[in-house]
Order: sequence, then structure tokens, then C-alpha cells
Amino acid sequence: MEQFFTNSKQVQEIIRGLNLTKTLFVSSIIVGESHIGKKSLVRYLFPETVVVSGVNQKEVESALEKFDELIITDFEKLANQESLNLDNKRIIATANYTGNKQIIDNLFAFVYAMPSLKERPDDTAHIRDIFIKEAQSSLMIEDKIITIDDKYLNFESNSKTLKKSIYQYVMIQSMDEKNIEQALYYYLFNHLEGNSVYKTYLKLYEKPLIEAGLKKFGSQLQLSQVLGINRNTLRKKIYEHNIN
Repeated sequence: MEQFFTNSKQVQEIIRGLNLTKTLFVSSIIVGESHIGKKSLVRYLFPETVVVSGVNQKEVESALEKFDELIITDFEKLANQESLNLDNKRIIATANYTGNKQIIDNLFAFVYAMPSLKERPDDTAHIRDIFIKEAQSSLMIEDKIITIDDKYLNFESNSKTLKKSIYQYVMIQSMDEKNIEQALYYYLFNHLEGNSVYKTYLKLYEKPLIEAGLKKFGSQLQLSQVLGINRNTLRKKIYEHNIN
């Protein structure tokens, strides 16, 4: 069974509403941004129900003839929504947007708005932790301690962009010196061009070196000693690289 976690009051209201209609032949639709958990929620609540996609109109129409209970995902992609007959059926649909509001109101007894991940910080934190474990498993580094700084993660859109940013972050943290050298090699191989670009690409090394040193030691004086450079030189490089 697909699992679903939420601490969002708005999502919990959707769950209560769908559970109350499980014994009724009425249709419901959940509308919200892509990749925010609509399909996972519906499959969690209706694990035995047949699922069809609105991408294929004929498949949806055929399923409506065979089943009294049906999940229709990507409902907004159906070309002829108004031709569907949902009478005496329990249809649970998901859509990224409503499209023709009049048609939606005619077809569905209940229309739910799914809040975005930005509106569900507790849910997002839970999803983040799941993706971190998944990334560690995929990269075969379960025994490595990964520290996540949320400012480097993409919480602004949906679970897809969040997952991508987590995989990138976990992969970066798992890299050793050889991996870093290889990454820099391929980056420079693909981008190195022009004239007198030594200083241009030097920032690839200097900026992270100084930023990491300032965070680790918290002192320009101590960092200048660790790096073995003059403090004034360090200040100049901090200014050049626009390091706060």
C-alpha cells in the first residue's frame, strides 16, 4: 500500500471528506500543483481502485463502462470532459488545474484544493527525510552521515524539484577528492574557452575554499593563518568573490 503522511489541517480535511464519501456514489476531484501528493493521497485512500489517466480519453471512457469506482488522474488532460457520464459512480479524480469550472461543478459533487508544499512545512520536512534516505540507498552510502542545510534545497516548487535538489546535495556530500577532481575536469573541459581565463576559473577553487574556511573557523585571522596568506590578501579575495 502506498503510504501518505501529512500534518496539514487542509489535507486532513480532504482525507476526512473522501473517507465520508466512500460508501456514497458521488464523485470528487482534488486540484493542485503537480507533484504535491494528490495521486499518492488518492492511492493511499483507495488502494484497490482501478487507476486510469486522463491522457487517454478512450481508456477513461472504457473504464467508466466497466467500473462503478474509478480513479482518474490528470483529469485536466481529457479532451471531452463534458461528454463523461459519472452518474451513479464513485469517481476520484486529480487535476493540476480546473479548466472549465462549470464542467467541473457539473461532474463533481466535491472539489478539493490541495495546498502546495510551501504551505505544508511539516509535510515537506517529512518528504525531505524520505528522499535523503532514498538518495543514500541509491548511492550506496547508507553508513555515511549526511548533514542537510535546507537553504541549499529547493522547497519552492514541488516534490520533484525537492527530490532533485536532495539527490544533488547528497551526491556532493558523498564525493571524495578524486570525484571532485573529475567533476572539475569535466566542467572545465566543457566550458574552458576564451583568452586569459585563469582568474575567471580560479574562483571555482578560491570561493568555496574561503567560504568553507570562514564557516568552519569563524575568524578571518585564523583562516589567513590556516591558508598561509596575508590577512589583507584574504580580505581582498573575500571582496573579489563577493563573500558575505
